[in-house]
Amino acid sequence: MNMDRFHAALLTGGAIAISLAASAASAEPQHFQRLATYPVFLNLPDGVDPTTATTAQGVAASGDGMTLLYSDPARGGIGFVDIADPADPVGDGSLDVGGNPTEIAVGGAYAYVGVDTTGGPAAMAGHVAVIDVDSRVIVGNCAVLGQPNGVAISPGGGFLAVAVDNTVTGSGGLAPLGAGTVAIFTLSAGGTPTNCDAAVSVDLSGLAGFGPVEPVPGRIDINADDYAVVTLQRNNHVVLIDLAAAAVVRHFPAGTADLDAVDTVADGIIAGTGSLRDVRREPDGAGWLGRRLIVTANEGIDGGGSRGFTVFDTRGRARFDSGELMEHLAMSIGHYLEESAEAGGVTPENVTVARYGGDTLIFVSSATGNFVAAFTFDDRLRDALERGAHDDDDFDDDDGRPVRFRLGDTLRLVDVLPTAVGPEGMLAIPQRNLFVVATDVDDEGEGIRSTLSIHSRDARERTYPAIVSRRERSTGAPIGWGALSGAVADPHRRHILYVVNDSFYDASRIYTVNTRRTPARITGFVDLTLDGILKGYDLEGIAVHPDGGFWVVSEGRIERGRRNLLLRVAADGTVLEEIGLPTAYETNFSVRFGFEGVAAWGDKAIVAIQREWADDADDEVKLAVYDPATASWSFVRYPKDPPSSPRGGWVGLSEITAIGGDRFLIIERDNQPGIYATRKVVTEISLAGVEPGPLDEVMPEPSTLPLVEKTVIVDLLPLMRATNGWISDKPESLAVSADRRMLVITDNDGVDGAAGETLLFDLGSLADLM
Repeated sequence: MNMDRFHAALLTGGAIAISLAASAASAEPQHFQRLATYPVFLNLPDGVDPTTATTAQGVAASGDGMTLLYSDPARGGIGFVDIADPADPVGDGSLDVGGNPTEIAVGGAYAYVGVDTTGGPAAMAGHVAVIDVDSRVIVGNCAVLGQPNGVAISPGGGFLAVAVDNTVTGSGGLAPLGAGTVAIFTLSAGGTPTNCDAAVSVDLSGLAGFGPVEPVPGRIDINADDYAVVTLQRNNHVVLIDLAAAAVVRHFPAGTADLDAVDTVADGIIAGTGSLRDVRREPDGAGWLGRRLIVTANEGIDGGGSRGFTVFDTRGRARFDSGELMEHLAMSIGHYLEESAEAGGVTPENVTVARYGGDTLIFVSSATGNFVAAFTFDDRLRDALERGAHDDDDFDDDDGRPVRFRLGDTLRLVDVLPTAVGPEGMLAIPQRNLFVVATDVDDEGEGIRSTLSIHSRDARERTYPAIVSRRERSTGAPIGWGALSGAVADPHRRHILYVVNDSFYDASRIYTVNTRRTPARITGFVDLTLDGILKGYDLEGIAVHPDGGFWVVSEGRIERGRRNLLLRVAADGTVLEEIGLPTAYETNFSVRFGFEGVAAWGDKAIVAIQREWADDADDEVKLAVYDPATASWSFVRYPKDPPSSPRGGWVGLSEITAIGGDRFLIIERDNQPGIYATRKVVTEISLAGVEPGPLDEVMPEPSTLPLVEKTVIVDLLPLMRATNGWISDKPESLAVSADRRMLVITDNDGVDGAAGETLLFDLGSLADLM
């Protein structure tokens, strides 16, 4: 197999080829790069506690594209952000809208915000707040007789359409609390609704085969002919409305899809070994692809969700279905949240279509994967399918499945845009070559903040991902991976790394990574087994053993019955030996932050302990040395810096790597992500002339151990911040390649409560850095 590509064959028969290799530099910029990530809590008024919850849900832009407006349900208002310099967004205040804002749209001088003022199941209510963008004054509140959800303005500016939800409780069915509708407002030439007090309501009852009397409209989009498409996600239905006539002109079920080579069991292991049949698509986002084609993001909500996106024509025929593409993409780039395997998988929630220059781009967001995939759609296929939507030709398929249409590679992956946690709103600003993503998860206690990320289509090469995996022959799906926690270079092959994952997954693996090209490739792996049984360690470091195979460390947690272990592992993953610290010492003095990196020191192994144990002085940790010849442990002390983040936290060690002789590199970092981070450094120590000392198992005296000296040689923070994202707190892996280059990899925490980005930094020649 060509390691530079993996291919997903779509049910349409039009093959989609996703090349994750580095794109060739082009004369014209064709790729997006992230310019900034703005945490919206920075837009809180002066004097408000910065830990206050904020949420960026929907996002829109002023007519000139210089100001972003975002709905903030957590604060009950609309926020404004100045993006005159998109690389340096500046908070510009907020406006209370008197309820729970949902979606937002801007047309001309006005912003239109859905505001939910429901007081309970018996008092569903809401309106559209009409806001003068320049003066930031609410000039009108137009009732919609229910809970507003999606909001859209027609391209010509003549209509405002609002999907009016009903209240739904529980899961697995619909609650009979009133039928949803679509409210239509006619806009004056100036942009104000002419029927603010009398919205035209389009009844959606009786259309869907599932829950026909309880339609639940979600997102809405309008084409240039003033036709609206609205999804009924829970009803698995799509409705087309002529806004001028205020009438449903067509509706159709979203149908089902079959999937193969996907993960369907939340067992702690990412594996594309499952199949799904007749999965209801249950689309959430929808967008017009030209005048007569519609693309839906099939998120799922009540046990459905086909984990991809579909192109329908206006007759309701599925012309194109992505099949397993989004699932496989998430697996390959390390953004697959394994716990979602039994639910919606990659959960494609939203979709946006826009023209950038001469290209039609489709943007599909993954709610659980924290990324947006950007595809170009071949205009020749779009035009042909639009023509086919108006006549009875052989496109029609008797079984309702996506029909086959062969036109080469009609859909091409352009970019993967990584986001913070929970991408929700998306906004294309083609006139400025910008694309914006709003993320709505905000949990200050966990270091997660709601953000607006700004991307510009001005790069000639892809900037993300940094690591991808090849397809497994046994499954047909990419190798699943994430939570990379330690690395070592092959001493003889300059482009090969061996990388381990931590206990986020139930299988402990050593991955082989080829860094010869960008992005780097995971080309294979071995699972760790003991006596033939698959083991689930908490691997946090790896080193090449002088006699072949590896030293690997597993972090312990005594209160959970898990010991800190140094493992001798064969090249095939067989655990040859488990080596623990003296039991009495570990039981009495260890804490949850234990073994966190290992390096070979001649025939010995040296292990970094992440944080202070009960017998350590403040801001001192131990390096533990194991001598196989005597089966004994000895120790030295390492001086770490105290925490300096405004959020507090701690500073500890993440990795230790041998660089020859008695010299070692160590990653010293705080546990703070994003703008809270203050310390991520690589230090050098030398053990030349240092004699590690023993410790009494009962009454240790670490102060008698030798204290090593450290020198900071690389500050990783500027490099991490240069990616312009909500950075990880965990640079966890450091390797020095056979040609003496320093490589650092971040841990993405398995995309669980984390953005999910894995970054790989080639810091250059070790000699130059030293």
